[in-house]
Amino acid sequence: MSLRRVVVTGLGAITPIGKTAPTFWEGLKAGVSGAAPITRFDASKFKTRFACEVKDYNPDDYFDRKEGRKMDLFTQFAVIASDEAIKDAGLLEGVNKDRVGVIWGSGIGGLKTFQDECFNFAKGDGTPRYNPFFIPKMIADSSSGNISIKNGFRGPNFVTTSACASSSDAIVAAYNYIRLGMADVAVTGGSEAAITEAGVGGFNALKAMSERNDDPQTGSRPYDKDRDGFVLGEGAGALILEDYEHAKARGAKIYAEIIGGGLSSDAYHITAPDPTGEGVVIVMQNALRDAGIKPEDVDYINTHGTSTPLGDGAEVTAIQKVFGEAAYNLNISSTKSMTGHLLGGAGGIEAVACILAMQHGIVPPTINHVTDDPELDAKLNFTFNQAQEREINIAVSNTFGFGGHNTSVVFSKFRD
Repeated sequence: MSLRRVVVTGLGAITPIGKTAPTFWEGLKAGVSGAAPITRFDASKFKTRFACEVKDYNPDDYFDRKEGRKMDLFTQFAVIASDEAIKDAGLLEGVNKDRVGVIWGSGIGGLKTFQDECFNFAKGDGTPRYNPFFIPKMIADSSSGNISIKNGFRGPNFVTTSACASSSDAIVAAYNYIRLGMADVAVTGGSEAAITEAGVGGFNALKAMSERNDDPQTGSRPYDKDRDGFVLGEGAGALILEDYEHAKARGAKIYAEIIGGGLSSDAYHITAPDPTGEGVVIVMQNALRDAGIKPEDVDYINTHGTSTPLGDGAEVTAIQKVFGEAAYNLNISSTKSMTGHLLGGAGGIEAVACILAMQHGIVPPTINHVTDDPELDAKLNFTFNQAQEREINIAVSNTFGFGGHNTSVVFSKFRD
């Protein structure tokens, strides 16, 4: 059985540094920090009082009030980003919707909905009074369900949940469904909206987040000696993946080609990464093998790079093990330095970043770098503080999640 080629024909994004894919890209190029004091709730008593929120977000700009009330914020973000990608791909005209799937990723789902309903019950007299939309709003698959219902897409439809690897797993699953002939097109990516009391409090309890409250804009500083944890972000990134012959037949524009995907497990700890990086070595090797390329073929890695002391070091160790001398010819950057960490939505916006970096020949920077970490090889090009021009023919997007879930996706410039 010959595998079909899979191309990217549409992009969408709503992020802390831009509410469309083009404005997101402008923010990435300029090295904009999306971090600021939290406005969603009173965070004055929390150890971390800042996050990367989507700025000036009003659901009434996107949904009628009745429709918006039926969706948790993470689903709203999913629908907004996918709407942009679907329109960008021109997907609604003359397409067999039975062959269009929606495979989405979210690590947590409707945390705000769950939190609010529990708070309301606790404040009451013990009588169970719950909103009838509580469960449909909360469950993670409400995102893919709403996307398919709105557009009438009747192909494969599900959500992947693997913590911070969720949306990259969704992209790999969509890629496989198309190349195996089980769908012609897939709306894929991921979303998250965990900037809530429960989200911030829970990650603070894990000592996972930055507490740089005196200077929030520089809180996310991957690979810096003084990094002290990740900054929580929110939003969504969406891609339209399509069988190449199908895209060609309908005259679709093609941004890039997806040529490989790899998965692995650390099998080490429920939250901490394996400091040896062995699980990350395996996932990148799997992805390169699936793509049929050598390490020296890769130009850019958009790293997981969360700004945690252990995680950044383990990933860099793994990159050096996999790429050897070729590691010194790579550009490496963490766009989480600008967007914060979207958890299950991270792989979605970072895939969009990789594709736009290839299209424009610009590597987005790792901002907020002040002090070199003596534990990391200073000869590696971390693209610190300023975007760099470079022809990018092949880019890798890495995402790793609590539980030891590792995923790498390989994109290439499209060649007819």
